[in-house]
Amino acid sequence: MTSVVVVDDQEMVRAGLRVMLESRGVTVAGEAADGRAGIEAVRRLGPDVCLMDIRMPVLDGIEATRLLVAEGTPTRVLVLTTYDLDELVHAALRHGAAGFLLKTTPAARLVEGVDTVARGEALLAPELTRRLIEQHVARPAPGSADRLTTGLTRREREVLVLVGEGRSNDEIAATLFVSRATVKSHVNRVFAKLGITSRVQAVVLCYEHGLVVPGKRTAP
Repeated sequence: MTSVVVVDDQEMVRAGLRVMLESRGVTVAGEAADGRAGIEAVRRLGPDVCLMDIRMPVLDGIEATRLLVAEGTPTRVLVLTTYDLDELVHAALRHGAAGFLLKTTPAARLVEGVDTVARGEALLAPELTRRLIEQHVARPAPGSADRLTTGLTRREREVLVLVGEGRSNDEIAATLFVSRATVKSHVNRVFAKLGITSRVQAVVLCYEHGLVVPGKRTAP
């Protein structure tokens, strides 16, 4: 059974999320009202997923996400936000959040999102994610893509671009005519070389460095 820690400074929001999740079989292991307390709850309880608000006192959700990801916690951070194009959401994704959902997300979709990131997958709604990133990414500097991919093989660079476009491992395998296991191996090596932990971070990096261009997509 999936376990969750809910971090939000509004008690009514936490209570509502608890009811929504527990009524659909998700265990709410704990709650916290700020980012610092949220980090402590995640360390103490070890949930599968942390539902993280962004704007909170003491420590905001962006810094809390950065600290959790940096210390290598297996708990996946799923950001909850009010505004889908908020630059703060972009910052949280850049720091390693596994995805984001609007606070108005229906209960069934919320549980689906929690289960998705608990399985180790990224919660990528490609169109929404691309709109968010494109809104907040400046034009990359000349040579930025080459600097990012220094140390990657040609195949690893191809895989990174496809991940950046929001493709699944199955889609990448079909595009490159290789097995899913081969794609997974390439993805793991790329992430290790770039020092990132999630597909969402890969998407952000690809846009920021010009590997993926808004409005363009690699031919299947």
